[in-house]
Order: sequence, then C-alpha cells, then structure tokens
Amino acid sequence: MEVWRLVDLDVAEPLTAQTFYEAVAKAVDQGLSPNTIILVQPSSPYVCLGFHQKLEREINVEFCRSKNLSIIRRSQGGGAVYLDSNQVFYQIVATGESEAIPLSVENLFERFLSVTVYVYCKLGLPAEFKPLNDVVVNNRKISGNGAGKFGENTTILVGNVILDLDYDMMANVLKVPDEKFRDKMSKSMREWVTSLKRELGYMPSAEEIKTLLVEGYNKLLGIKLVKSEATETEKKIWNEEIKPVRLSKEWLYMPEFRHEGLIEGRAVKIAHGVKVAEVEHKAKKLIRIRAELAGTRILDVIISGDFFMVPESALTNLESNLKGAILDQNDVLNRIRQFYGENRVQTPGITPEDFAEAIMKLRNFAET
Repeated sequence: MEVWRLVDLDVAEPLTAQTFYEAVAKAVDQGLSPNTIILVQPSSPYVCLGFHQKLEREINVEFCRSKNLSIIRRSQGGGAVYLDSNQVFYQIVATGESEAIPLSVENLFERFLSVTVYVYCKLGLPAEFKPLNDVVVNNRKISGNGAGKFGENTTILVGNVILDLDYDMMANVLKVPDEKFRDKMSKSMREWVTSLKRELGYMPSAEEIKTLLVEGYNKLLGIKLVKSEATETEKKIWNEEIKPVRLSKEWLYMPEFRHEGLIEGRAVKIAHGVKVAEVEHKAKKLIRIRAELAGTRILDVIISGDFFMVPESALTNLESNLKGAILDQNDVLNRIRQFYGENRVQTPGITPEDFAEAIMKLRNFAET
C-alpha cells in the first residue's frame, strides 16, 4: 500500500483548474512534494487546446470571444474540447519510483482508467476501458484523458468524469468548414459522447464522484490517499513560473511561433520551385503536416494534430530531424526512427510509420 497526498481544490477558476497540477509536478519532480492526486472542478466554461494543435485551425476564436470563453493550451496532446463545471477533473502526479506507475503510457492509461471505469460501474453503468485513453458506456465516450512527463522522472495523467454535456457549445467552439458541417458534428457528438446525466437521468454530486475515485484508487491500485493542502512552494511555482507562460501569446500560438514562415495563409510560394503544402493523415490520431518544399526536399516542417507524444516537447526535435530530408520513404522513415531512438519518446497509438506516411503525402505537391 502506497501513501499519496490528496489535494481537493474544490471549484477553481479555469486556468488554476487546468494548470495547477503542473506546479505540483515540478515540486514532485524536485522531491519537494509527495506523489499527489488532485481533484477539481472549473468554476466557469473554457476551451482547452491540445499541445500540438494550431489555435485558429482548430478553434472558432470569434465565437469564443463573443461568449467570453478563455482558451487554454494544455501540456498534453489530444484534441480541442469545451469544458465547464459539469466535469470533475482528476490529475495524477507521481514519480517513476512508484510501483503504481507503469513504464509505458499505454499501460498507464489502462491501469489508472480502471478507477474511472470503477466509478461509472459503481453508479450502475456498464463502463469499459477503450484503448488508447477512453472510457465508454454503451459504446459512447464518457471520459477524456491525457498523459505526459514532467522533468526527468515525473508522470502525469489527467482526465475527467463527465456529469453533463453541452453538445451545442462543444460543436460551436470548434472550427468547421460551414454550418452544415457543424450540425453534422453536433449530431455525431450526441451519437458518440455521453454523460452521467444522460445515462442515469440525473446528475450525481461532485462529492459522490470524488468519494468513489478515492475508493477506487485504494481498492484497485493500492494507493491510500491522505487529504492535504497545496503547499506555499507549489503556489509560488504556479504564480511565478506556470501562470505567466500559460497566459502568454507565445504559448497559445506555440506552433506558429516555432515556424513563422509556415503560418496559415501562405499556402503556396512561387519562387525558384519553392512552395508550401499541407496534408493530413488519420491514423489512430490525426497528424497534420505543413511543409516548405524545394522540389522534393523539405526546407521546413511543422507537425500538429491531436496525437500524444511523451515528452510532448520532443516534437521540435522531430521537426528538426526532418529538415533537409528528401521525400523518399527510406530517408524519411530512417530520420523518424533516429528521432525515436535519440529522444526515447512514446507516441501512444502512433508509430514511426504513421508519421512517415503522413510526410510522404507531401509528394503529391512536390515539384520533381
């Protein structure tokens, strides 16, 4: 039986609810805080953008501004999502020394989401874990989850128990080609995503959910949670280090700031056979490639999408590895495999071959 700390932040404003666990992760990684599980609900609605996504490609920014919705980029991959107080967040922060933490991200999801499954089952629903990172009831998603690393030795897993859903808001915050497509997306969400209120006919209290989560971590994972408060050190880290970065334009527009020459609107450049092209590839997660090409050579490349990469920050190294590559299957795949070997990354559900297949779609635009 391992003893961990439980920090219940109750209801917190969106930036705190979404990012305070990063301050805890830094403290845990430095040995200043014990392994911790945080429980929290956001006090007001906001939109959360995946780490590798481009803001204006994924989010209907105008609509969000009209509704005074904050847009926050998270530190994990995955897709953009609308969040509000009808979700109970759980945020797991622990070092690799814990016997509860598996080595692979896939196993991490399966192990810790068994507790999320437990909560729904205790409420009378036939919940199941669905790889890579979902919990489903009657074949509909009822929990979204992400994972990552912080520092050298600290693992993070974040997710939610969904009390209720606003399908129209979910559809409206996302960028779509036209209103007909938005209507179709809203209908699709109703078919494939659900909530406790929809399944049970009522909404259990947040306190009941928290009680069941604590019970599940104890019974299923052998973790005894002792309630405590966030430390002054953690609050200082959040206020002085995490909060300013997460509020910065550079963080919100991260992919664009990394590659200013590849921003939206520069679809084609005609100069000495140089052009910019964009392709998409749907594996288990979406991979989007935008590249500057001189013939079949990659001059610059930006990779985005709703995939996970652990650590997420390693993506810039993959982009660097691909600069100068010829659009040849062997050259591209060898560079990607080299990146995996040198950076010891994990991309749950995505393989080097998936990235290579996405890159090779650029050949359709290359001038030979």
